Amino acid sequence: MTTKTLLRIAAMLMLLHAGGHTIGALTWERAPTEKVAAVIRGMKSEHFDFMGKSLTLGSFFAGYGYSMIGVLILVSFALWLLSTAPDRKMTALFAVFLSFLGFCELIWFFPFAAAFSLTAALCTLLALIR
Repeated sequence: MTTKTLLRIAAMLMLLHAGGHTIGALTWERAPTEKVAAVIRGMKSEHFDFMGKSLTLGSFFAGYGYSMIGVLILVSFALWLLSTAPDRKMTALFAVFLSFLGFCELIWFFPFAAAFSLTAALCTLLALIR
């Protein structure tokens, strides 16, 4: 496969990842059990002051989720643009970033999410080797 194809595969994987993450971010409050519902209520009801603002852990959780959607879309577009004019240093940077993201997802989230990032990292690494 060509460098262009590998980077575009990585871009599409990250766009799919963003789509899945969007679904998760928009539905995280739907509790599968009453115990989970109690945790979610607690996350949304206990306010604390942080940097001059009253927040909840639920607002942090939602905010990080929405922010990550933006990051994943940006990474997808950047990989697509990189495929049109590959640069070794930028490709290496994306390979490291996607590997880091994938391992974080594997440790703190779940394998399905990590598979997207780690496969995109592999495609980016292969594009770098070409």
